[in-house]
Amino acid sequence: PDPGHGDGPPDASAVRAEGLVRTFGGLTAVDGVDLDIPRGEIYGFLGPNGAGKSTTVRMLCTLLAPSGGRATVAGYDVATQPGAVRLRIGAALQEVALDPKQTGAELLRLQGVLYGLPKSAMTARVAQLGELIDLTDALDRPIATYSGGMRRRLDLAAALVHNPDILFLDEPTTGLDPVSRASVWAEVR
Repeated sequence: PDPGHGDGPPDASAVRAEGLVRTFGGLTAVDGVDLDIPRGEIYGFLGPNGAGKSTTVRMLCTLLAPSGGRATVAGYDVATQPGAVRLRIGAALQEVALDPKQTGAELLRLQGVLYGLPKSAMTARVAQLGELIDLTDALDRPIATYSGGMRRRLDLAAALVHNPDILFLDEPTTGLDPVSRASVWAEVR
């Protein structure tokens, strides 16, 4: 069993893809990707714009269904077990969609509730993440008052709130100052 998550299948791989394909009409965006990324590895997915990196990540996060091939994340099939995959991942993707009327702390608490974080641990976790992303002083303000870099850092904190087994980051440090960037990579490590 998958430690800490019930009856998940054992698998030494965090991410495994075999012949992963995604097409949009007549356009093939991802063409036969094979991956085998072991647990505990930090893996960088590099390539030019339009190479299919974000599309691949969106399939692995269960936001897009593969057109062909197979992929598992944390031992669960992205096509047939998307709920099990989502419980075990955190994702901070390129497009940040935050409710501008919420405060940063409200967003983090909501994420914690959605992922089943005990209420007794919520205050400490929100404070810890506020320090990590250097937003402690802003967490009680509406997100509408945040700069672009602050929103990016808050999105990253929301992806980390439940201590996911696997974290997907799509250009996670874009817009961050050097000190915040170093903090983010330290937390990822």
